[in-house]
Order: sequence, then structure tokens, then C-alpha cells
Amino acid sequence: MSTRTRAAVCWEVGRPWEIVDCTLPDPRAGEVLVKLEYAGLCHSDDHNVTGDFPANLPVVGGHEGAGVVVAVGEGVDRVAVGDPVMLLPLPTCGACRYCADGRTYLCDKNLDVMTGARADGTFAFTTSDGRDIGAYGQLGTFSEYTLVQEIRVQRYERDIPAQVAAVTSCGVITGYGSAVRAADIRDGDTLVVVGTGGIGMSAVMGAVVSGAANIVAVDPVAFKREQALKFGATHTAASVEEAQGIVSELTRNRMADAAIITVGVLHGDMIGPVSRLVSKGGNVVVTAVAPATEDTVTLPLVEFAMSAKNLIGVVMGLTRPLADIERIYALYRAGRLPLDDLITGTYKLDDINRGYEDMHKGLNLRGVIAF
Repeated sequence: MSTRTRAAVCWEVGRPWEIVDCTLPDPRAGEVLVKLEYAGLCHSDDHNVTGDFPANLPVVGGHEGAGVVVAVGEGVDRVAVGDPVMLLPLPTCGACRYCADGRTYLCDKNLDVMTGARADGTFAFTTSDGRDIGAYGQLGTFSEYTLVQEIRVQRYERDIPAQVAAVTSCGVITGYGSAVRAADIRDGDTLVVVGTGGIGMSAVMGAVVSGAANIVAVDPVAFKREQALKFGATHTAASVEEAQGIVSELTRNRMADAAIITVGVLHGDMIGPVSRLVSKGGNVVVTAVAPATEDTVTLPLVEFAMSAKNLIGVVMGLTRPLADIERIYALYRAGRLPLDDLITGTYKLDDINRGYEDMHKGLNLRGVIAF
């Protein structure tokens, strides 16, 4: 038996997403077949098309999503048929040393995340003409159905809208955790967020619930600066240079306790100027994807080291999804995290390229595909 599905495939760098008829096999041991309801249009998937950080191509895109379990393989006990689930870009096996000490974002099962292949080297997606296709992030949520390992799904309660669950699975938890976990924002702190798309805006929300006194949102797009104020930013700037004076005045020249970089495409020469927004002992949090070919960072080394500043790399917001997502939903239910407002565009699968065009134009905080 097999399941027919329509999926958005990136065949090669520079070629737009193409909707392709595919089939998926029945779940093997430890696998789950999910019927997608929503998928998030994250910038990370677009890196396959632009070539900034491509996976092994061709690939079915998508790593943010929520849907319903329609079949399970032998031994699956985390979820059951009929369960609403989020798909997690990083697995949580619960058995490796990193999961055991609370750093589930470093789970050893993440080793194959960019290969697109199953454990035995085969691929879940097969086109109608017999070509095997990988799944981006081992998920492939730009598809009506997808087949994933059970350690990459998490059940959620149905009072959470499916579109909110979809964007929470990566964008929200990454941005929220960047403020709450990585930047360690506390009552009265000053934070700068550089780049206010879906992840950056989630960092703003995380800083609000953590009690930040000042939140400076930096983005060249006027729409995003306006939205940032609605999400809780206290000040905005169109550039890092403009933010310098604002932060200096707000802190009596002490500068910010932390800065989080959440731009769509990171370059090494961005980090130095951002580091100058941060006070002695402060945190510079890097939550962005750089082109795979870049390996150079421009940083004022003496100033940085002698000021005891911290440069922190981030994956999944340094969160523990199985626990932290419940905290996020508790705040959402209490009206303290306006996650619905993150979703500013809804598209059909066939309109995925228009969705990404809107992202590049700065028209969306987070677009979603509705299946």
C-alpha cells in the first residue's frame, strides 16, 4: 500500500518550488504518517532555492507543520491515529546524553537532519515517474501527507489552532527561546532584536513575558517595525546604526543586556556592529542562518573579550520542546503571547512561490500553507 500526495519540491538551486505528485509508503517501525493541515513558510526552506544553505537536492520542502496522525508503524507509542500533532524540526529521543541532561536541542538523533534520507538510506517520497526525493529536515511539510519518525512529532491539545501549532513548531519556539533561554532576559533588562520576521517577533514576545523594560526592534521594513510595537517592542530602528543612539540613551550609555540576531540571511560582518549594542558581560545571540560558504566573522576582538561579552549560537532557541511548548501554550491561552497575529498570509500549496515572494517583499511576518 502507499499514500498519494502532492508536494512542493526544490529540484535545484535557483529553480522555484514545483508541485509534484508523489507517493509515500506505509509507516515502518517507529514511523508516523501525518496528514498536514498547515505548514509554515520559514525562511530556512527558502535557502534551498537561493542556495544560501541548501539541503541535499532534490527535496520536498517544509519543516514547520501541524496535522493529524493517520497511520503508525510498529512500536510507536508517542502518538496514536487521530492525534493532532506538531512536527518538530529537531528530534527528542530522550535517551542520548544531551536529552538526559536537558539539552534536547542537541539530541544525537539530529545527525541526519539535512540528509533527507531515512535511517537505511532510502527516501520516503517517490515521484510518479519513480524518482526518490528527500524530505527537508526529515519532515517535508510542504506536502499533503508526510512520513516521519515518531521522535519528530509532538501531540498538542485541540484548543490550540492548527495554524498556531504549525508556526510554533519552529519559528515561535526558536524566537521565544532565543530571548528566554539564550539571551536570559530578566526583569528590567534591555534587549535589541535585529530582524523582526516570525522568529524575531517571537523573540520580542519572549522578552515581554520575561519582563524586559526596553525592547528595541531593528528592521529596515516599516511594516515590521510597526508590527513590532504591537507585539511589545518599546522602540524601533531601521538599522543597527540608528539603534546605537536609541540604546545608548535608554541605558545611560551602559548599552543593552543582550542583542538577538534574527535576520533572514546572516553575514559575518553583521556581528561586530551588533556586538557594540551590548553592554559589558552581555549576550550576542546568533539565531540566523548564514550561507554555507561563509566562515569569517568580523568582531572587535579586544573590545569583545575585555568586556566579557558572550557570543551564543542558537538552535531551536536552546529549548526543550516537549516541556517548553506547553509553557508557550499556557501563555497563549492566558492571552500573553498573541501567536495568531504572527500569521499574516495564508496560501494554497500551489501558491507557495507567491508566498515566498511576499516574504522577500517584507509583506509577511509568517505565511502559512493551508491544506
